[in-house]
Amino acid sequence: MISLDDMEDMCSLSRAEIAQVADHDHITTEAAVAEIERLMHEHGGPHRLEEMLCADIRAALHADDVPEARRLFALLRGFLAEHPEAVRGSR
Repeated sequence: MISLDDMEDMCSLSRAEIAQVADHDHITTEAAVAEIERLMHEHGGPHRLEEMLCADIRAALHADDVPEARRLFALLRGFLAEHPEAVRGSR
């Protein structure tokens, strides 16, 4: 049987990014890993993950939660560094 640690290790994203997707979509970590892997292999999927992180940053800023916005911005920067195909306008 594959454990959650195995799933996270095989995922294209970091554990923090996986946790953020799970939180954003209100789903389990296991479901987030499956959703991430589907999106990472779908045309436009990485960009949709980038948009999700941007939406979370905006929500944190609108809630005046600057520390959360900073944490999310750091996640976004790391995600884009690892997955440049997610940048808007890239092909």
